[in-house]
Amino acid sequence: MAVPVPVGISTASVWPLRAGAAFEMAADLGYDGVEVMVWADPVSQDVTALRRWSRRTGVPVLSIHSPSLLITQRVWSPDPEVRLRMSVDAALELGARTVVVHPPFRWQRRYGDAFGDLVDELEAESGIEIAVENMFKVRPPGGSRTARVSAFRPSIDPTDVGFRHYTLDLSHTAAAGMDALALAERMGSGLTHVHLADGTGLPKDEHLVPGRGIEPCAELLEKLVSSDFAGQVVLEINTRRSPNAAQRSRDLAESLLFARFHLGQ
Repeated sequence: MAVPVPVGISTASVWPLRAGAAFEMAADLGYDGVEVMVWADPVSQDVTALRRWSRRTGVPVLSIHSPSLLITQRVWSPDPEVRLRMSVDAALELGARTVVVHPPFRWQRRYGDAFGDLVDELEAESGIEIAVENMFKVRPPGGSRTARVSAFRPSIDPTDVGFRHYTLDLSHTAAAGMDALALAERMGSGLTHVHLADGTGLPKDEHLVPGRGIEPCAELLEKLVSSDFAGQVVLEINTRRSPNAAQRSRDLAESLLFARFHLGQ
C-alpha cells in the first residue's frame, strides 16, 4: 500500500498571526505538519522557538521556505547565499526534508550566476531537497495596467534551467497564466513539493482556498496519486482578511478536506 502524501500547512496561511498559531491549528485540524515561511515574524526566524512549538504541539516541520521574498531580503542576512545556507541548516536542525526557494532576482547577478551550482552543492552536502519554485510576472513601477515583466532570472519557470527538485505553486501558475498540469509534466520526477492554493487568473498572487478559483487543483492532486508522488503537499492560502478566528479555521479545514479527498485519503 502506498504511503499517504503528507499534507501540511504553511505558517503564511495564518498571517498576520505568528508561526506558533500555525502549529496549533495544524494540531487542532489534523494536518500532517507545517511549512515555516521565514519572514518578518520573529518566531519564523528562531529555530529554537520553532523546535519548541513543534514539540509542544506534536506537529513536525515538513519544510522551510527560505526568505526569498522582496520583503525578506534582509532577514537573517542581506546576502541571498547566506540566507539559503541558513535555510538548509534550519531544515537539518528541525528535521525537515525540503527547503523551498525562489529563483534569483534579475539584479542578483553574482548569486544568479552561482545559483545552480550552489543548490547542487547544498543538496549533496545536506541531503535536503532544495525545491525551486515557479513564479509569475509583475507590473513594473510606472507601467501600464497590462504591462508585466519577469523579476527573475532567467525566467519565472525553473524548468527553463533544470533542477533536481521543484515546488509547483498553483496560485503562481494562475497569476502567470501558465498551464499547471503542463508545468507538472515538465517538472517530471523532480516535482517533490506542491503549494496548494487557487487563483482566478488575475495577474496577482491570490492564494485562494483550493476549489474557489480556476486552477486544476483537484486534477493535479489526482495526477500525483496516479504517478506515485512521494513528496509533500502544503496548503499556502491567504486568510489575512478572515473576519474572525472561526472563519480562518473553517477555510483551513476546508482546504485540508479538499486535499485529502483528491489525494484519495
